[in-house]
Amino acid sequence: MSAVRDGAAMIAGMAPERRPGAWTFAACEGTPPAGAIATFCEVEGWSCIRPAAEGEEAFALISLRVHSALDGVGLTAAVSGALAREGIACNVVAALRHDHLFVPEADDARALAVLERLSEGSR
Repeated sequence: MSAVRDGAAMIAGMAPERRPGAWTFAACEGTPPAGAIATFCEVEGWSCIRPAAEGEEAFALISLRVHSALDGVGLTAAVSGALAREGIACNVVAALRHDHLFVPEADDARALAVLERLSEGSR
């Protein structure tokens, strides 16, 4: 399947899906911890997204199932803007095929509803 580049088409077809688990952002030394789903080398050292432990700040993962092009314009702005208007924090991780949103776990259902409305409004 080819990637979607058009902003309106990406928004209309994003098909947001809540993924299982609770995640946290953390510094990681050496090899990534078991279960880490992403790592990034920052100036200060490696950071990772790994399963949240009891008592840690936990984020829900919502994946946008549209195969968005890396050079597509507008999806991140539309999604983050819609969530911001509702007071929902969002950390976006763009991967090769899809964009993945990390929102506070307590806001997951509300965030999913906002994204579904945004997508439906673009069709």
